[in-house]
This record gives sequence, C-alpha cells and structure tokens, in this order.
Amino acid sequence: QVQLVESGGGLVQAGGSLRLSCAASGRTFSGYAMGWFRQAPGKEREFVATITWSGGNTYYADSVKGRFTISIDNAKNTVYLQMNSLKPEDTAVYYCAAGDRVAAGISGTYDYWGQGTQVTVSS
Repeated sequence: QVQLVESGGGLVQAGGSLRLSCAASGRTFSGYAMGWFRQAPGKEREFVATITWSGGNTYYADSVKGRFTISIDNAKNTVYLQMNSLKPEDTAVYYCAAGDRVAAGISGTYDYWGQGTQVTVSS
C-alpha cells in the first residue's frame, strides 16, 4: 500500500522559512515524479513544484520560483520542499503527490496523494 506522509507545516511570519517533508513508502518509486501542490480555502488545488525520482529534473510554478526549492533523498525515500521568503498568500494545505506518467502541473496525472500539511503565513 502506497503511503505519502507530509510533515513540517506550521505557523510562520511573512519572510520566514519552512521545510516540508514527504516520506514515501509502499512501492518502488524509481521512474516516478514527485510533486507538491497546495490548496487555500475557497480555491482550487494548484501546482507548486515537481521533481523526478532521480532528482535530475525540477519544475516550479511561477509564483514560487526563486523562493521554493524541491529536492529528494532517494536513500530515505523522502521529498523536501524548502520554502523561503514566505508570503501570506502562500498560506494553504500542502500536499505531496506521486505519479509515473505525469504532466508536471496537472494534478489529475498524479496517482498517489498524501493527507496534507497546513502552512500558515502571518503578515
């Protein structure tokens, strides 16, 4: 059974940093892409970043480019999202996702999802 478990969310002031983690288990993820999405209250889920399991390719939403960094530790089966210079508009539930045939920014192409972790940025 595939499990994606997010952690690292919390409350932070604008300009601060957080690092989210996503621990993946239950199958071999070689060849998969791992993504981060977020959903704010009253809004649709939106793409944040994605990385190939090899770590060789990354892709970011324009809204986070230059502030967020996605990375992967294959030995730990864990994906990270380092978030710097956080803004109140980054407030959302952040979800980890995995898929083997994804279109980076399209949530429907990901096969597995975590339960999410809340990130709140105060002004």
